[in-house]
Amino acid sequence: MSDLSHPTLELARDLIARPSVTPHDAGCQQLMADRLKPLGFDIETMVFEDTTNMWARRNHSGPVFCFAGHTDVVPPGPESDWHTPPFEPTDKDGILYGRGAADMKGSLAAMVVATERFVAKHPEHAGSIAFLITSDEEGPFINGTVRVVETLEARNEKIKWCVVGEPSSTHYCGDVIKYGRRGSLTGFLTVHGIQGHVAYPHLASNPVHAAAPALAALAGEVWDEGNDAFPPTSFQIVDVHAGTGASNVVPGKLNVTFNLRFSTESTADSLKARIYKILDQHGLTYELNWILNGLPFLTDKGTLIDAATAAVADVIGKTPELSTAGGTSDGRFIAPTGAQVLELGPVNATIHKVNEQVSHDDLIKLTDMYERILERVLVSDNMG
Repeated sequence: MSDLSHPTLELARDLIARPSVTPHDAGCQQLMADRLKPLGFDIETMVFEDTTNMWARRNHSGPVFCFAGHTDVVPPGPESDWHTPPFEPTDKDGILYGRGAADMKGSLAAMVVATERFVAKHPEHAGSIAFLITSDEEGPFINGTVRVVETLEARNEKIKWCVVGEPSSTHYCGDVIKYGRRGSLTGFLTVHGIQGHVAYPHLASNPVHAAAPALAALAGEVWDEGNDAFPPTSFQIVDVHAGTGASNVVPGKLNVTFNLRFSTESTADSLKARIYKILDQHGLTYELNWILNGLPFLTDKGTLIDAATAAVADVIGKTPELSTAGGTSDGRFIAPTGAQVLELGPVNATIHKVNEQVSHDDLIKLTDMYERILERVLVSDNMG
């Protein structure tokens, strides 16, 4: 039976109770700041457009260990689909229910409580501890972590080690640590034809017919073979639309959206060039616009991975798997600065779903893991 009064569970409930649907923070960062200020953290609020961000730092000398995460959550959907109201945290049979329980207010609570414990034991610790918290991770991610990192870089304020609290685990907390992520490149393709009556096809030009062989070629292309850390690059068509709604009209254009999740064996530019070549080979008249959602990154084994792996083993008695699987995270904006970045958080089975949940025991164990990582990084010989 878990301790319902555990400080991590109490803080997680307080955070879940705030309906911070992206990009709104709903007071979550202030709640965290109120816990960090008494520990000696300087709190800096950075508001960019509709997004609230918090940069909190304790000490201003030595390398920076940073906890990173987000207070925003995805919309809960129809409340009637939930067993309990999504923003009324509910405990039942060792489980905490509520929107953001796993993604990622539980992790935020564990970070704060772990830091409180660590500072109480090691008030004169080496280096600095920081929190980089945004309310724009679940949204368009343009005014959140990326803007904070730009601000920090402009004033030469560097993060050396960063733990992102995304729900990285598969079956139990700590079974997987994400130490890298694939890149994500989205293409918005418009193929032009000539609209006309289906009874007079010689007076029209059907862009669906014209594009079909090219799309088949793109879907069948082998982009790379991947490597030891990453699977091969994948190409997926995610949306196709043409037509006027009438059954007797040849459409004048075809809209296709596709996404590539790419390994470090390819670059965004090389993938774009190959796609242009395939489209051109098929003689299409088209427009193609791009969004680069993030570059791939991989953290080399070293201080942070060693500390996290050992911390997980200390707490659960098992060695975690190192993985790069899954989607993107805000770690993609932090890693290019030279920081060692990894993701460690609770089980991801219910994220973005109704009845989102997290195990009490997992949050308590996660708190212990975070505290042990701090100890291994900031109370050791790893400061070089």
